Amino acid sequence: MSAGTPDGLRMAVMGCADIAWRRTLPAMAGDPRVHVAAIASRDLERAERFAGRFGGVAVEGYAALLERTDLDAVYIPLPALLHAEWVERALRAGLHVLVEKPLTGTYAETARLVALARSRGLVLLENYMFLHHSQHGAVRDMVARGAVGELRGFAGAFTFPPKPEGDIRYQRDVGGGAFLDFGGYPVRAALYFLGDLQVVGAVFRHDPDLDVVTSGNVLLSTPHGVAAQLTFGMEHSYHNAYRLIGSTGQILLDRVFTPPETHNPVVRIERQDSREELVLPADHQFANVVAAFARAVLTGEDVTPQQEGSLRQARLIEEIRAAAVHADIRSGVFREATAPVAR
Repeated sequence: MSAGTPDGLRMAVMGCADIAWRRTLPAMAGDPRVHVAAIASRDLERAERFAGRFGGVAVEGYAALLERTDLDAVYIPLPALLHAEWVERALRAGLHVLVEKPLTGTYAETARLVALARSRGLVLLENYMFLHHSQHGAVRDMVARGAVGELRGFAGAFTFPPKPEGDIRYQRDVGGGAFLDFGGYPVRAALYFLGDLQVVGAVFRHDPDLDVVTSGNVLLSTPHGVAAQLTFGMEHSYHNAYRLIGSTGQILLDRVFTPPETHNPVVRIERQDSREELVLPADHQFANVVAAFARAVLTGEDVTPQQEGSLRQARLIEEIRAAAVHADIRSGVFREATAPVAR
């Protein structure tokens, strides 16, 4: 196990995903503490293309990557239901791990891997990158100061148009459907603003041919009856936003989960007799994630709060999946859901 070298953090990348190419690897390249040492793919040519842009050695195969002795940490942007296996193998190889969301497909797997990382003194961080954007802390401060009175509700949405045929999200045992991928965002945002939540109900649209959830709606509540209404899916126009409803007004924010680093968030505060807009500073959430991970590895900064958030998220996701009613998009028949077990 290594906490890095005097020159910084020797980082490997396991999987040449689009998110790595577009967002995470450019952020790593911009952090002077991070050195991309190796990039692995099942397709060597793909690894070579990534290494040609971002540096490091191209490696064929994920197991071969973990056999290297010149690494401190690994970033894993593999499909969702491959995370558990490779996060565990990386931790057992003595590497710190930054993994794309969701950390795993079940609460039990998430809890087991968090415990394994802690027992080995390794950093394990789940990349819900939007949590590292300053706009959300600014909004939470506005709510705390009473900008819209007492909080009465939350509404959040993350929706996409249909993905191309063969996309991993349409593969039940690989991507796991729309809820694990897109649905986790508004769930995590609701937890961020409301804290303790329980499931009231959920309806998932289910494609029987693919055996995956393609979209849905979720209703959660705090113990005091503050509700969260959430929408997710890959059957819609593109939309990612949330709204905080208070006793004297509401706060609305758009582009909340995927803002580019040049975007200045605009917070709308609407009251019965007034409306104002506040422009917030641009922020680079991917650079912030990389910086937070590097600090944790290199300085020992505590990631327990982030891990506890991952555990709360995993438990709530599992409870929602178990409670959801599935509507068959072909037949229109409803059926009670049994949360699928990630393989």
